[in-house]
Amino acid sequence: MNPASRHFPVRLQGRILLAFVALILLAGVAGAAAIWHLYQRPLPVRDERVEILVPAGASARAIAQSLREHGVDVNVELFVAAARWTDVTQRLRAGRYEVTRGMRLADVLERLRRGETLKERLTIVEGWTFRAMRSALAQHALLKRDTEKMSDAQVLVAVGSAETHPEGLFAPDTYVFDAGSSDLDILRRAYRAQQDRLSGAWEERADDLPLKSPYEALILASIIEKETGQVEERPRIAGVFINRLRTGMLLQTDPTVIYGLGERFDGNLRKRDLAADTPYNTYTRAGLPPTPIALPGRASIEAALQPEQTRALYFVARGDGTSQFSDSLAEHNRAVVKYQLGGKR
Repeated sequence: MNPASRHFPVRLQGRILLAFVALILLAGVAGAAAIWHLYQRPLPVRDERVEILVPAGASARAIAQSLREHGVDVNVELFVAAARWTDVTQRLRAGRYEVTRGMRLADVLERLRRGETLKERLTIVEGWTFRAMRSALAQHALLKRDTEKMSDAQVLVAVGSAETHPEGLFAPDTYVFDAGSSDLDILRRAYRAQQDRLSGAWEERADDLPLKSPYEALILASIIEKETGQVEERPRIAGVFINRLRTGMLLQTDPTVIYGLGERFDGNLRKRDLAADTPYNTYTRAGLPPTPIALPGRASIEAALQPEQTRALYFVARGDGTSQFSDSLAEHNRAVVKYQLGGKR
């Protein structure tokens, strides 16, 4: 006979066993309830909102640890178990995620499961060169650099352009994208947007413009873009350049000369620069330069194709961001003395 049975009758042993099983079940229920409470309660968050960056291929444990490092008091083991149970890491989308005060662990996991990332933004500024645009793309930490080793010519092929020079072909704008997107996707979008803007404006162009093609309109738009930051002045400046093109006058615009100097330009445009002939020197060569000199925005494109009807042939900066327009050289010279030379000849 088992010695233990001497002390406890068989019936009592059964009761003890049932009680022991009940205790285990109660402990299991209590444990499950505790886990459910942790899963459903609002997470303690250090700030009102927290952002974490989830890289491609991140594990549930790495995400949980990142949350803790950013001030979200999450139970790492529970997070890992729940993430596996809900298959979060099987379909995880890389990107930035936001956790706000009041969210539960269940909410965080659902946001990850749905891939509800914060959208990234990149602004391409009107008047930038294509070189500046490529630099901005390369410096954005959350863009894939698929064009890093591409030449400008290769980029043009990749976006579907038949042009050989990239300047002006990409629309300045703010582009919204998911973290991990390709820089080539942004370039394709910007190229298509500029083509749409240009073709639409070309269809609505004024009659009898001395512009032979949409590309020539783009060149003129880029000059207008660099000549003024005042949107309301662009149609009048366009009118001045259109008048000059019609009469065969030299455009004589400094921004084209500066573009032609390239990296040699040190911020100071000298008389010798104006006299040095390059394909972009509109003081020495008639007509438009061979390519755009910047990325023109919509307003400059529309101004180039809907110029103000004016008799003005000259303009000079007043020094306050606006321009003084003149119909004659004598009038222009007086404006130069007043606004550029401080009234002194």
